[in-house]
Amino acid sequence: MKNSKTVLIDKNPGRNSQSFGIARELGTDVNLIHEPPIGVVGNKGDSQCYMGVGRKVNIIHEALRDRVGVEPGKLSMRLVQPEFTVATSDGIRNGTPEMRYSLIGREVTNDALCEHLSASGLEGVIAVVACDKPPVGTLAAILEHNRPAIIMSDGSIRPGVDSETGEAIDIVSSYQIAGSDDEVLKRRIALEACPGYGSCGGMFTYNTMQTFIGVVGMQPLHMISPASDDLRRTDEFPNELIDYLSVLITKGITPREIVTRDSIRNAIIVSMAVGGSTNVMLHAPELARAAGYSNFSADIMSATEFNHLSEQVIPVVVNARPFGRYSMVDIDSKGGVQVIVKDLMDAGLLNGETLTCTSESLAEQIKRLCPQDPDGDVIYSVQRPFKKTGGLRVLGGNLSPEFSAVLKLAGVEGGLEDNIFSGNARIFDGEQKLLESLNSTPNMLKNFDMVVVRYEGPVGGPGMPEMLDSTSRITTLCRERNIVVGLMTDGRFSGGSVGLVIGHVGPEAAIGGAIGLIEEGDKIIVDLNKNELNCQQLSDPKVYNDRKIKWENAVANNNGTHPSVGVADTRLLNRMRCSAVSAIFGAGMHPDREPFISNLRTVNVSGFEPTNKYKKGLNQ
Repeated sequence: MKNSKTVLIDKNPGRNSQSFGIARELGTDVNLIHEPPIGVVGNKGDSQCYMGVGRKVNIIHEALRDRVGVEPGKLSMRLVQPEFTVATSDGIRNGTPEMRYSLIGREVTNDALCEHLSASGLEGVIAVVACDKPPVGTLAAILEHNRPAIIMSDGSIRPGVDSETGEAIDIVSSYQIAGSDDEVLKRRIALEACPGYGSCGGMFTYNTMQTFIGVVGMQPLHMISPASDDLRRTDEFPNELIDYLSVLITKGITPREIVTRDSIRNAIIVSMAVGGSTNVMLHAPELARAAGYSNFSADIMSATEFNHLSEQVIPVVVNARPFGRYSMVDIDSKGGVQVIVKDLMDAGLLNGETLTCTSESLAEQIKRLCPQDPDGDVIYSVQRPFKKTGGLRVLGGNLSPEFSAVLKLAGVEGGLEDNIFSGNARIFDGEQKLLESLNSTPNMLKNFDMVVVRYEGPVGGPGMPEMLDSTSRITTLCRERNIVVGLMTDGRFSGGSVGLVIGHVGPEAAIGGAIGLIEEGDKIIVDLNKNELNCQQLSDPKVYNDRKIKWENAVANNNGTHPSVGVADTRLLNRMRCSAVSAIFGAGMHPDREPFISNLRTVNVSGFEPTNKYKKGLNQ
């Protein structure tokens, strides 16, 4: 455990010289240079998602400067310069080889902030986060540093407007017409889809994770849903954040006291209820690791319990893109995420005793915010939901013995007859081969085909790229031809993907998983009655062994690596290839997980007595 106060040892004049210089340049009192440091961090990168971050960081920094000092009532702390992390743009890079860097951006953010927080010894930090992966890397670093901290979402982009139909559109609208031959239409929609700035506005990965971060307790709930350009983010929230952080510092409340087993479970349940992105099943285990829980399934929530909750307990309560009509700014107009949390809490589905960054319990924060009731159009109630079952499902079976495979059930548009899909495998070793085929022969896919995209996992990609381009084209193709085509991969999907798409299939092909043994025409069965993903042919031990020997020979003849894996031509890609863990553990860079987990927790499940309805979901 770190000391509660950071001091420059012996007040060495050599170290003092730069500290005095920084204080003068920042306009703060030079007598504070030996006090605990405080500062602001933000996420930046090549995307509209990040364009509002810098201004907000600067405003919060200036507000902090006004609040630090030696005078009574001020924070007696040393102000440090703002720091930024760097990541790529998922929206621009989807469907390109550069998409391999997207999930790696989470890891790079974690590393960069670990350097900043720990080397600078920050005793208080406000983080402004944007896009998909950097917020998770930011929170992971904050949890590892474990000193008082608070997070604010930069906010969503507002929807675009189709100038011909008047309908709201977004980046997914653009991806879904990528296969069209109408170049004028494609250009017009691309120009109109993303006006302004901010992160993707639907219930895609960004808003799934902002909701998660709020419910887990590290972001005030009322700061999640306003748009990036909402004046509250610059006029009201900065001083509120400083007020909350001041209390956390005074009381010594650290992130690991907030992010606990119960708060993570709350966040998972809300993710189901909002029909959240499949990426939450990568990010939740990574955040649990950073919070001190070594095994998500054993310590937080098993696959069996997850599926029971999603099938029988937790419905989808938002009519949101990509499976519905509205965006996060519409949710904000109807009262925000706090409306959803209150409704779930009133139904007995959340633990209201968990601590939050406002120093209140979750229930106390909700009581103070006093949210309105669900409106029944944008936000629905648990009693009268938008969809009767939760938005996510994890699958086992002979293709996913780790129970890592995840399906966004809220986004399925057809093909599940009596909860079963049976299709013929169409094999693509890498997403680029699939995109080439969709470009050259878009009618190659037939009704009830199951596209299998492999060698795109954490090791194989490397970097586990998401496939919004591929899924969007297949979705459009299915709608136009009135057919059903599934897609399964050891890679992952955007939160904007819809259709019968199954990601995170593991073990991945690059390390010998069964997905690498499927052959063209094999029968693939998705059985949601059993929550299994199976290849019929691989259930025969002889077929499995013969194909495994063939796969091993291909690896042996290629210097120990299967010839279909992606190229790792930079140090960063090679680091991912050599150190990635499987999707079930979060697909991060942790070759040996245990040394990366300090202060492992003893899991204690006591302290919350759920209602009878919720209790049905426990320990099944």
